[in-house]
Amino acid sequence: MWRRILTILVARNREFYRDRAGLSWNILMPIMMVLAFAFIFSDTSRDVFKVGVIADDPETAAAALPFLQTRHIQFIPVADSAAAIAKVERHQLDLLVDPSDAPRYWVNSDSANGYLVERLLLASGAPGNQGDAASVTPQRVTVSGAALRYVDWVLPGVLAMNIMFSSLWGVGWVIVRYRKNGVLRRLKATPLSPWEFLTAQVFSRLLVVLGASLVVYTGASLLLDFPMHGSYLALALVYVAGALCLISLGLIVSSRLRTEEVADGLLNLISWPMLLLSGVWFSMEGASGAAQVLSRFLPLTHIVEGARAVMIDGAGVVQVLPQIGLLAGLALLFLTLAAWMFRWE
Repeated sequence: MWRRILTILVARNREFYRDRAGLSWNILMPIMMVLAFAFIFSDTSRDVFKVGVIADDPETAAAALPFLQTRHIQFIPVADSAAAIAKVERHQLDLLVDPSDAPRYWVNSDSANGYLVERLLLASGAPGNQGDAASVTPQRVTVSGAALRYVDWVLPGVLAMNIMFSSLWGVGWVIVRYRKNGVLRRLKATPLSPWEFLTAQVFSRLLVVLGASLVVYTGASLLLDFPMHGSYLALALVYVAGALCLISLGLIVSSRLRTEEVADGLLNLISWPMLLLSGVWFSMEGASGAAQVLSRFLPLTHIVEGARAVMIDGAGVVQVLPQIGLLAGLALLFLTLAAWMFRWE
């Protein structure tokens, strides 16, 4: 009995290490994960507080307001003051500072971090408060609002992540299996063109992805009291454009591959960087500069940003048109490239 068990064990191990694609992925995947986290969080020290700064020139602002030179505070340049004030209300920013000629700052009276940062601001000295009698005390503007729960913040990203996995594997892995089992060879004998076949795959998978996402959203709404401040039409358009983009990306992966193992490895290679760098689980504001730049090239980043803008910030269709347009354009590009690369056998 034990000899038979040993024989099967040895045969299975040989099958595993002879599968170079599977073996390589099992070795490389953990290493890549460690390197990815080291790349994202490359800073040796973590800032304690987050402060938004309304200023065109950060260096000039720092010279005018000594507080902006305080260590262990992450100062974030702000272009849209209204959006930044909303973040102060939701406790996403501890303080918002406008170091202009008439300086002022916004603080949430219910925020413990806001209280501490305000003390640091007032203690560090206002513009001209370096022994100058002409010192100016910044004007205090109080806002209020409950803290945004993590589940409220992460839900749009989780929905986008579900769309990503269903879109990529739903076509990328299945079409490779069709090719391996000879299904595509039989379809080749029909008048069906690659563009027609791939378009049908896109719309078929789109119906499945959107249906599953609707079930997840409905279930979450029944279990969690999460905010939905924007337009349902805008949210639907963001997720539809994102699903089309990711499905078309999965078609590129499956356009020529012949084995599911290689397809699975490539799909993981595509999906994991997006999962780590697109702000699904954590804000990219605290990541390294290189990681933030790289995240802008990932489709999932724009899906998550658009969905959060709708659900949390109350954006409408017009406000998320840049994300929708970009995702729709990438979908058309990816689908065209997949049709050009596609091989029946």
